[in-house]
Parts: sequence; structure tokens; C-alpha cells
Amino acid sequence: MPKQTGTRQIAQNRKAFHEYFVLERFEAGIELFGTEVKSVRAGQVNLKDSFCTVKDGELFARGLHISPYEHGNIFNRDPMRPKRLLMHKREILKLQSRVMQDGVALIPLSLYFKDSRVKMELGLCKGKKLHDKRDSAADREAMRDIDRAMKERNYR
Repeated sequence: MPKQTGTRQIAQNRKAFHEYFVLERFEAGIELFGTEVKSVRAGQVNLKDSFCTVKDGELFARGLHISPYEHGNIFNRDPMRPKRLLMHKREILKLQSRVMQDGVALIPLSLYFKDSRVKMELGLCKGKKLHDKRDSAADREAMRDIDRAMKERNYR
């Protein structure tokens, strides 16, 4: 069987971009079991309310929902169990120190296949205030209006 190459998006946490400023991005592997991988391939993943914690020098994704595989059996796992993320020890310690000092959070931004492995993109995020969310919405609306005006002038 030929090995898959390239990247393929599985799920994205759109709520994270609305709620947080993303300061830095990191890539981590994720430890999954067989039926969980089959559910991931089917796209049955929800990143909406997930976050990451560091406990005993290990990085865990909590609140990440991977639906049970529908053709599975007794080997199906709890959909909400904490999933261990795979990074180098020094990277985990660096992230832990940043989270403790700066008041930022580790939030999963997306889940994707890189070649044949499941990877998670983590963001070191700082929370937005209400006025920041309003500013972001106003900027988005302004860009939409500019694009609309450019399209009208260029294509008519």
C-alpha cells in the first residue's frame, strides 16, 4: 500500500480565532487508538471547547471530542478522554513556563493529516476582550466592503 503524502485538513477550531489572539503556533503529534483514527478519517471531530494542559511534564488535549467509531466494538474509547500530545520535552517545558508566566492559554487550532500521521496545530493564545472582538468584526466587514467595491469596478 503506498504511503500518503501531503497534508489534509480534518477539523478547524474557528471559535478560537474569534475568542483569542494567536501569538505563536506549534505542531504536535497526537496519541490515538485504532477506532479513534477511523473516526478522525471520517471527520467526526469537534475542537470547539478544547484546551491543552501540562501535567507531570506531559501535554494533554482536554475537551477534544472524537465520536465513537460507528462500526466499532468493545475497543471504542471514551470520546472525551484526555488525549496525550507528542512534543519534545524541552518544547513542553517552554510552553508550560509561558502559560504560567504570561497568562496565555494553549488552544488546539486545527487537526490534520501530515503524510499518514494525525497532527494537531496548537496556538499560544491570549484572550480577546469584548472591544477587541468588535474591532475584529469591524475590520472583517470593512474588508468585505472593499472586496465588493473592487469586484464591481474591475469586472463591469
